[in-house]
Amino acid sequence: MTKAFSPPAPATAPPATARPYHHGDLRRALIDAARTIIERDGAQAISLRGVAREAGVSPAAPYHHFKDKQELLRAVGVQGFDDLAISMMRALEKVPADPRARLREIGVSYVLFALANPAIYRIMYDCARDMEGLPQDPHEKEHNAYDLVRETVAAAGLADPQNPAAVETVTIACWCAAHGVAEMVGFPQFAPLRDALGGEVPLIRELLRHVGFAAER
Repeated sequence: MTKAFSPPAPATAPPATARPYHHGDLRRALIDAARTIIERDGAQAISLRGVAREAGVSPAAPYHHFKDKQELLRAVGVQGFDDLAISMMRALEKVPADPRARLREIGVSYVLFALANPAIYRIMYDCARDMEGLPQDPHEKEHNAYDLVRETVAAAGLADPQNPAAVETVTIACWCAAHGVAEMVGFPQFAPLRDALGGEVPLIRELLRHVGFAAER
């Protein structure tokens, strides 16, 4: 008998609470401090001086790693995509081996991450519009969110693995579907439908299914 599985808990990024910096990874301390400010006050509140103050370092310290505010924001965006990949992997630990079920739960984890981290999510996509601000090789990290979707698309048989263009097209389509659901699922006018379907996760899963994200054969 197939063992039932529970939906993943709402995906959140690892805590980014800034602490006074004493030693170690200054660059990461500055990124964490920037995230704290963004989540608390919004991206418009970011300045290198303010980030230095939040991290407990000298006003000149950020310039050792970031030439300006935009470069720091891009680093925050890249870290956000890394955290998204972690959330996806955690979701995959809780689902059966069926590739379509795994792809479906990747989509759910994507949307939950976006809902739980709206300020960072917005920074991620502001950065993604400037591709020079992201790593030159989008697949260079061992656990890349895009790679996870692409590999699961191929495993689910949604595209011929011998046809890279087809795999890439389906991967982008799945990513766009999840992004669209993430943008709209929180609208208050959808609350009655969310209640009728039994909650946020069932609503997300149904929306993804109807836009073709790992749809049943």
